[in-house]
Amino acid sequence: MSLETAMSHPLLTTAAPVTPGAATALLESYAPATDRFLATPHRTLLGRGTATPIPHDSRPPAVRVREALGALRRPGAPTPVVVGALPFAPGAPPALAVPRTVRWAPPLRRDPLIALPVPDETGRPDWQVREVPAPEHYGRAVAAAVARMRAGEFDKVVLARTLELTTGSEPDLPAMLRRLARHDPSGYTFAVPSGPDRTLIGASPELLVARDGGTLTANPLAGSAPRSADLAEDVRRAVALLESEKDLHEHAVVVAAVREALAPFCASLRVPERPTLVRTATMWHLSTTVTGEVADPATTALDLASALHPTPAVCGTPTEVARAVIAESEPFDRGAYTGMVGWQDADGDGEWVVTIRCAEAEGRTLRLFAGAGVMAASTPEAETAETAAKFRTFLHAVGASL
Repeated sequence: MSLETAMSHPLLTTAAPVTPGAATALLESYAPATDRFLATPHRTLLGRGTATPIPHDSRPPAVRVREALGALRRPGAPTPVVVGALPFAPGAPPALAVPRTVRWAPPLRRDPLIALPVPDETGRPDWQVREVPAPEHYGRAVAAAVARMRAGEFDKVVLARTLELTTGSEPDLPAMLRRLARHDPSGYTFAVPSGPDRTLIGASPELLVARDGGTLTANPLAGSAPRSADLAEDVRRAVALLESEKDLHEHAVVVAAVREALAPFCASLRVPERPTLVRTATMWHLSTTVTGEVADPATTALDLASALHPTPAVCGTPTEVARAVIAESEPFDRGAYTGMVGWQDADGDGEWVVTIRCAEAEGRTLRLFAGAGVMAASTPEAETAETAAKFRTFLHAVGASL
């Protein structure tokens, strides 16, 4: 059983030369079921086949990954890499594996071919769309959570809803992936197996944590506003988000949790005092980039990610109370949604991304997910509108509408 790496990822720094078409070639080569694709602002990765699946047992995932990668390490051979997804629920089976082959390229955002116009694929499915729960039911869940928060039971919960899209034939996942990647080549685009005959596909704006040598980076996002096609209105919404007391408080709660989770692993940790704005094609987000130096070289990217997961940005606070409210309020299993997706090598370096703006494909069905952070100042109308705006990223990619 052989492992090969087409390009060593440590060379893929911002100073690395750009080979036109190298990243887009990996995007075009993606095949469902067997492949694992991940594009980040720093690199593009395509893993093909499975050399070693990561087992599911009672040990922490970071321990299992470290053991599997260590067993595959050979002097003079490329550094083995694990790629895949971990679910939202603690103890649920991960979908992680060491691919049989791994190919690396510079980031899609630096590949000039990603900007070339591409003809729209013909024959997009005629989707049947079902909202689960219905908007009015979701609104009632938000209102109930707000009432409990105002009574002092907890501080925040992230409530999600789904769209179930069905069609007469299996969807074209490679075409969806291409549209997602071209829609936002600076984000985190992924397609990985998430279970038997299931594929997790999406384009997340949020880095959970990355480790590069002794340096870690986390980029929590919390507090959002939908974009507008009108430039003046778009700017107004961005400024309003930066001044929103509700959203700034929501963001501060998440940043404080990230600081608390990472501090025990760090010799130093730098946390900006105020958030900045980041934008996707459909949303504005409040963003804080946290950086630090890892105290123990043995601490891996997945150790750090596991300490952070789930942040209040995808669950709530206090965590266990928020989990219970989610279980009571959401009439579906989140699965990989609001888990993490990414890669890690045997040296412990890697990138783990929050699994949002995503869908899970199974047969002729796509299940899309979107959530909103509910605070005591939230309203059912605003949170329902926020989830609708977040759905637009994926609806654009599949040619459907809400």
